[in-house]
Amino acid sequence: MSVFTIDPERCDSCRMCAVECPAAIIEIAKPKALPTLADGGEERCIVCGHCVAVCPKAAIALDKMRPEQCAPLRRELLPSAEQVEHLLKSRRSIRAYKKDKVPHETLARLIDITRYAPSGHNSQEVQWLVVEDPGETRQLAGLVVDWMRAEFEKSPRLGRLLHFDTIVAGWDKGRDPVLRGAPHVIVAHASKAALLAQVNCTIALTYLELAACSMGLGTCWAGWLHAAAASGQTVKAALRLPEGNEFFGAMMVGYPRHRFSRIPLRNEPVVIWR
Repeated sequence: MSVFTIDPERCDSCRMCAVECPAAIIEIAKPKALPTLADGGEERCIVCGHCVAVCPKAAIALDKMRPEQCAPLRRELLPSAEQVEHLLKSRRSIRAYKKDKVPHETLARLIDITRYAPSGHNSQEVQWLVVEDPGETRQLAGLVVDWMRAEFEKSPRLGRLLHFDTIVAGWDKGRDPVLRGAPHVIVAHASKAALLAQVNCTIALTYLELAACSMGLGTCWAGWLHAAAASGQTVKAALRLPEGNEFFGAMMVGYPRHRFSRIPLRNEPVVIWR
């Protein structure tokens, strides 16, 4: 059974589907011929939907994806290059949050947008843990601090190098240097067996961060949580990820307490042009 079907009344043999297919499984034998499946195509198709998305006539349909199931691309909603540039330059890592919780619907929309992030071989293997309860978020921060205390006792020199003593002292004084008082944390995880899981989770978290910024939310990469989950069993157990899944990154999420007024300077890029 072919992985795609062609509507002969709509197809004008423009070749777009064949040119755009990442797996090169679509062939058009001669001018004005209908697209056909290349040898071995059923095994090589990654169901990415490029062919369905690019066809201007809605003439091609995958076995698992039909054109009427796919939302139309609304070009009037696409931001200008200037707007995208300003978003990317003005995005800040937020380390001071309001106590207000982000509505469930907003967090769900954020995750829904993020599922469109690219993934190697269209594996779409990234899974999510969204901690909505600010109390649980703070408990996770406390477990990270406990891990730092234990690590500092084992190796004070390394602990001072990593500033564990400063972080622990701040926590003991009522501050949260780990998750910065964010009401929520979002964890990206995937199967340990997935070869590209780390890269795919990082890409997805970057999508999430930029989408959150466009929605008026603040984010910051939760590096200490990641480190503690990778090194300490207590934090890893508290996350209760599915059996066989690994933690590959996390993001603090909430409403920024302050608004930024300027774009800070950055180093000039170091580029080799050829």
